[in-house]
Amino acid sequence: MIIKNPKFEISAVSPKQYPNNNLPEIVLVGKSNVGKSSFINTMINRKKLARTSSEPGKTRQINFYNIDNLFYFVDLPGYGYSKMSKKEQEQVGKFIEEYLFKRDKIHLVIFLIDIRHNPTENDKLMYDYIIRSGLPCIIIANKADKIAVTKVNEIVKDLQKKLNPIGDIPIFAFSSERKIYQDDVWDFIENSLKII
Repeated sequence: MIIKNPKFEISAVSPKQYPNNNLPEIVLVGKSNVGKSSFINTMINRKKLARTSSEPGKTRQINFYNIDNLFYFVDLPGYGYSKMSKKEQEQVGKFIEEYLFKRDKIHLVIFLIDIRHNPTENDKLMYDYIIRSGLPCIIIANKADKIAVTKVNEIVKDLQKKLNPIGDIPIFAFSSERKIYQDDVWDFIENSLKII
């Protein structure tokens, strides 16, 4: 997919701030510093539309990126960041939950995990949470450039067994450094959006 005019639209912490149109929303969830912003930038072939940081926990709001007036990428705050105060964690958790369970524009959840590590307890909790929500989902095994290309497929299969043993949720390798993986993800997203 060739993206011509993506733009950051709004940061929101409550439903009254969400965009008020009928565009489908593709939501990114994952732990802090798993690479959600870099994923967006790579997919739309921009370097800095989504703000990235080496400091975990930087995203504290729900960021809406309008992709050519076709759909939104919605970047949720990362979970599991220990330096956030308990009160901040509760606030962030509350508006993530409110968004995931009450927003009727969600078309797909993209759940990012780090390909180098076994899913954490927080990852498993978030995965269960997404499953319970009933929302369509794919899993992105991110940071695939950090391991040998020859091992990627094997590790992806292993992660699928650990998180989704029945295999009904697609899992894709991804890397913001190696652009070789994004076509598969775009194919899935485009096919998914055609259903609307």
